[in-house]
Amino acid sequence: MCVYCGAKPTTRDHCPSKVLLDEPYPSNLPVVGACTRCNQKFSKDEQYLACVVECALCGSADPAEVERPNIRRILAEVPRLAEQIRITMTLYERGSKVWMPDMARVRSVVLKLARGHIDYELSIQLNDNPAVLEVEPLMLMSEERREFFEKPEPEPFALWPEIGSRAFVRLVMGGDVAPGGWIDVQTGRYRYKVGQVGGTYAHFVLSEYLGCRVVWE
Repeated sequence: MCVYCGAKPTTRDHCPSKVLLDEPYPSNLPVVGACTRCNQKFSKDEQYLACVVECALCGSADPAEVERPNIRRILAEVPRLAEQIRITMTLYERGSKVWMPDMARVRSVVLKLARGHIDYELSIQLNDNPAVLEVEPLMLMSEERREFFEKPEPEPFALWPEIGSRAFVRLVMGGDVAPGGWIDVQTGRYRYKVGQVGGTYAHFVLSEYLGCRVVWE
């Protein structure tokens, strides 16, 4: 089934999308089965989220001030998007800035990514709504919350995943699992962790800035 809607999977979708990464891309990016409609409908929201994160990190929606080349190019080619992001920023006294992105678009992408990671690693497809969907900059998390986010299980794979799933193979064979059970897709740009302690969950981080947590009970 399409991991996002349950329809017939007619395409393969990168999870995470390349717009969330930098070139050169990793050689073996995770891919999941998706229908053509789902593969296409998330692209603008993923582009939006990638640009919002980079603008928040740089403190500007001006393409000339953005560091990541692909995001700079997008903002320059789509000035309407740059303006949409710019007007979500509020400048306070002493130069502090607060960004208020379109959270409906952000949550749409976060849910999509969580479903993809869980399908790819655990061979579980979840089409119902999650019990928890949280999005928060890492720097705003309390010490206790950050510790739980980084290490939601007492040890990596506290529960053994299904035999034959990619997570089971990682557990038995070792390989590209970082400390704490995190999968480092691209260092400094994207990492994720899935598991089944306290529910089926996916934690992931964009640009070492935005922490996302989605849980199905």
